[in-house]
Formats: sequence, structure tokens, C-alpha cells
Amino acid sequence: METLLYKNTQISYSDTGKGTVVVLLHGFLENKTMWDAFVPELSKKNRLITIDLLGHGETGSLGYIQTMEENADVVHEVLSKLRIRKAILVGHSMGGYVALAFAELYPEKMKGLVLLNSTSKEDSLERKKNRDRAIKAVKKDYETFIRLSIANLFSEENREILIKEIEEVKIQALKTPLQGIVASLEGMKARKDREFLLHTTTYPKLLILGKKDPVLNYDENLEQIKNSDVELVTFPDGHMSSIENQAELLTVLVDFFKGV
Repeated sequence: METLLYKNTQISYSDTGKGTVVVLLHGFLENKTMWDAFVPELSKKNRLITIDLLGHGETGSLGYIQTMEENADVVHEVLSKLRIRKAILVGHSMGGYVALAFAELYPEKMKGLVLLNSTSKEDSLERKKNRDRAIKAVKKDYETFIRLSIANLFSEENREILIKEIEEVKIQALKTPLQGIVASLEGMKARKDREFLLHTTTYPKLLILGKKDPVLNYDENLEQIKNSDVELVTFPDGHMSSIENQAELLTVLVDFFKGV
């Protein structure tokens, strides 16, 4: 684990392997350990950078709203410190929102983009209301909020099958401080629509969706890549493809990186 200081806040990241640079960004309530199962294989031919985003893992919180742009600046800071000119960005869920913000702010740094169980669209009015409800719920009962939130990311059948794995995700999620959770919910609620990036950029792009994702509607998400050159991979399960479809996801990522 390595760290740097950004706006008086400690940023935690890891740097493994050699080759094409790949930045792996975790989702909301996750941290860089979500990629542990992928690092040994992916680092054989790539240089992997994993980063704890603001208010998650071992990275501190920054204020009461942590925007996707601020998180993108953190990613840029890490890449600058490591003197990395270009990278493929892979973002799971909220990490995808950060990757898109980075792609808009620092287009010259982009070599490729993977959105994993994520979307380029901004929150709908209903989703924004749900974020507000979530903020109230986590302030009222932190532990119950996290336990319910994590279980609800998996497809219904996998909630019965992957009990041990879900428990491990909950343990990691419970390390996320209240301020980090609230500030990230505020940041996701305020994020802008970046669908245009999927249609106007020329680097390779991949969208990976779960058919039974309880968080992101599959059919709605197909709309964002209509008439674009974005490659689509569909898995049969929920929002947590990194666990629910781990072996298949690894194969998909290895193939994508080879072609970039």
C-alpha cells in the first residue's frame, strides 16, 4: 500500500505489475480490496493501479459532498505522482461515474474505458429521492443500512448461494465512515450526465451489465450505447459481477486489455 497527500487528505493506492497501465476503481461502500481476486492474473501483463476513492477504505473524507470530479482529480493526482501518461480506466458502479468524470476532465490520459455495472446517465428524479432517503437511513441506523444495501446488490438467487461472499463485502463496507457514505451519496446525486462521451470518444470502450441487476435497469442501460462503438458484455446475474461472475469477468477484462 502506498499513500499520497491530496488537499491534506491521505489517499491510499497500490501499484502492481508492468505493462499497459490499468486503473481499477471500486464502487460505493467498497474499497480497493474488491480487486484482490483479479490482481494476480491481470498484473502478469499490465501495470495495475488500485485506488481507495474519497471516504472509502484507507482514504480520508473530503468535506460533506465528494463529487465525481473531485474523485477524478484524486485519480489524476495518483497518476501524476507515478508519472503515468495514459491508462485504461475500469470503474465498478460509482467507480464508473468517477472514470467518466476523469475521461471528460483529462481526455488526453485515456487509453480505454470499462464501465462495470455502471451508467453514463445522471440520476433520475426518483434516484435522487432515493439518495436522500439513503442519507436519512444511514444517519439513523448505520449498520442496518449497510447490511441491507449490500445484500440488495446481488441477484435474488445469489443472495442464498453467496452468503459467505456477501458477508465479506459487508465487513469491508462497514469500514466506510458515515461521513464518507453521506458525502459520496451527495456526490452521486449531483453528478452530470456524460452519455455523450460514449458517442464522441475514439478509444476502446466496454460496458458490462448484469441482466438481473437490482440497482441498474438492464434495458434502460442498453439505451446509452445505441448507435455507438461501445462493446457490450452481458452477465446473467446482479450488480456485483466481480463476485457473481468472477471467472467470466476476468476473461473479459484480459481480452479487452489485449485489444487496447
